[in-house]
Amino acid sequence: MEPLTAAEIRASFLNCSKGEAKRAVLPDLDEVPWSDLDFLGWADPSGSSRAYLVVPREEGLIGLLLRQNPAGKGTARRSKLCEICLTAHTDTGVCLTVAAKTGPAGKRGDTTGIHICRDLGCSLYARGKKASGVPRLRETLPIEAMVERVQVHLDGFVRRVLAG
Repeated sequence: MEPLTAAEIRASFLNCSKGEAKRAVLPDLDEVPWSDLDFLGWADPSGSSRAYLVVPREEGLIGLLLRQNPAGKGTARRSKLCEICLTAHTDTGVCLTVAAKTGPAGKRGDTTGIHICRDLGCSLYARGKKASGVPRLRETLPIEAMVERVQVHLDGFVRRVLAG
């Protein structure tokens, strides 16, 4: 992924108001490992349920405001699988994340969701640059194929948001 500026990121948001995009707390863009990313994703550092996703696509950058289910307390210890990168996590490492749809459906309040890594580090997990703490599934796919899978699964989610 090519490095982005704060202005590019804020201008990319499609499913929230300009005010919400302006108030988004951005990550430290100088610390982002751009060359290892297929998309930029981060959770709001304030501890709210907001998270953000910026995806480069043919038609340009697509930015989405997301809402993540809060981390549960006292849940059973079991592994959960991210639908984007297929990384297993324990407990709250994967959460239901929803995005308001764009267009008329979004104005009606329609949303779509996906179970995704809470830290939105799917690109790093697929490349083996980050570990979840749960033993990885044994796969025979090369890293390039795992990265392509991340892109395909993410594209499916983005298309559902834009289909509003």
